[in-house]
Amino acid sequence: MRLLLVFYFFIGLSSCASIKEYEKVNINDPDMELSPRQICRFETNSHLYREGSSGANGGKVGGGCGCN
Repeated sequence: MRLLLVFYFFIGLSSCASIKEYEKVNINDPDMELSPRQICRFETNSHLYREGSSGANGGKVGGGCGCN
C-alpha cells in the first residue's frame, strides 16, 4: 500500500511543468480574450438554461425541466 502511494506521488510530481518567461507573454494576448458580444451571448445562453420561465427566447423551447 505504501509503495503504491509513493508511486502515485512521483507520478503526480512528474505531471507538473514550469512555464518559461517567453511562454507567459501569450496569456495576456488580445486574441485570448472574449469579445463583449461573445460574453453577452454566453450569459444569455446560460440564463436561458437556468431560467425555466424564459420560454421560447432565442429558439429554445420547453420548460425548466429540460424537456424540449
